[in-house]
Amino acid sequence: MPLSKQRALAEEMGLTDGKEKGPVIAVDGPAASGKGTIARALANHFSLPHMDTGLLYRAVAMKLWRWGGDPSSEFEALRACDDLGFDPDDKELRSEPVSKIASMISAYPSVRAALLNRQQNFASQPGGAVLDGRDIGTIIAPDADVKLFITASPEIRAERRLRELVARGMTAHYEDVLSDIRSRDARDSARKVAPLRPASDALLLDTSALDPEQAIAEAVRLVEERLAAAEP
Repeated sequence: MPLSKQRALAEEMGLTDGKEKGPVIAVDGPAASGKGTIARALANHFSLPHMDTGLLYRAVAMKLWRWGGDPSSEFEALRACDDLGFDPDDKELRSEPVSKIASMISAYPSVRAALLNRQQNFASQPGGAVLDGRDIGTIIAPDADVKLFITASPEIRAERRLRELVARGMTAHYEDVLSDIRSRDARDSARKVAPLRPASDALLLDTSALDPEQAIAEAVRLVEERLAAAEP
């Protein structure tokens, strides 16, 4: 029985006050690996709040872009972290200019430090949480109950990103998207602070040959197995 149904049944029977510690699920992976889709599905399956930590960096990037700021200036990027408020449904957050700036500024140690507390507070809420990003299992929530590292080949991820861009009405070319994917991978993996890498105890899920439904089903299976194995 899914954990969400177990909790609902326990509350219905009066066996819990609804405030028991819920699981923390960390979902990491490179761009277009499917981690966001999987994280949202896991949050829905287990009735947990979800945070796309990448949106925080995108929000900083969007603020900097609207200011006309310089993404190559760590000082200006850090200033854009102040009083950060944003609408997660703002389409501009997922625009290509904002995406590129977010990838650049996420390498700045001061920017990562400025956003760290907000992410850790979300991860530490009593009811549990699902967070996705690039350093959840290694930095944000190293004690997460379950850690997933979602990956796929650069070529497959480029195809996915290209379809997303075309669906938004943008003109894009596969080779350009693939080059951008590889550049982001290199930048994320090589940065000195919180580089992209799987936690030592992360469960690896390669989605290259999986459609979204298959990837979600496999992720749910992996999480349920890990949670069941941890039960006393």
